[in-house]
Amino acid sequence: MKKYVAETIATFFLIFCGCGAMVINTEFVGAITHTGVAAAWGLIVTIMIFAYGCISGAHMNPAVTIALTLVKLHPKKEVAPYLVAQLIGAFAASLTLAQLFPDNELLGSSLPQGSEMQSFILEFILTFMLMIVILLTSQGGKLEQYFAPVAIGATVGLEALYAGPVSNASMNPFRSLAPAVVSGHTEHLWLYLVATTLGATVAAFYWTWQRTE
Repeated sequence: MKKYVAETIATFFLIFCGCGAMVINTEFVGAITHTGVAAAWGLIVTIMIFAYGCISGAHMNPAVTIALTLVKLHPKKEVAPYLVAQLIGAFAASLTLAQLFPDNELLGSSLPQGSEMQSFILEFILTFMLMIVILLTSQGGKLEQYFAPVAIGATVGLEALYAGPVSNASMNPFRSLAPAVVSGHTEHLWLYLVATTLGATVAAFYWTWQRTE
């Protein structure tokens, strides 16, 4: 139960700070800036992994949990509880933001700025890259594991920095699901649910193949 509570809290802070930065940047007319929003996403990921990584692994992302389970790095019996915990944390954060900023239309929702296919391909590649970094660092040597939170957070920040203007750089199904449902903007939700999960899964199997002698 402690792991599930930790996962809920970590996911709450991820969405609250990441999507919150997007909301505040909109509400206060670019006060944070796009670079600041990207930094907020990267920093909150780093902080939560340092804080909760030793308790729950700080997945904060159902695509990561599913991918890790498929390559036998996460127990199957814990998949459903982890997904429920992440879902609760994500919706709690989005509902909190909705109460704090009732006039904000999007609440940090993921919306493609170009075509759906463009964002689908981009989200697949972004999540593939993120998952590879997660696996290579968390499953590497002691040095790689020590710097894993920094490497993973830096990856999220980098991807948010350059891909944010195109697809909002979701890389996380529940990061897109919660604000979309709470704000009512679910028109492009499917691509963020499918592309991110697919990207993480393909990356996990690629990592498994790469390690096979």
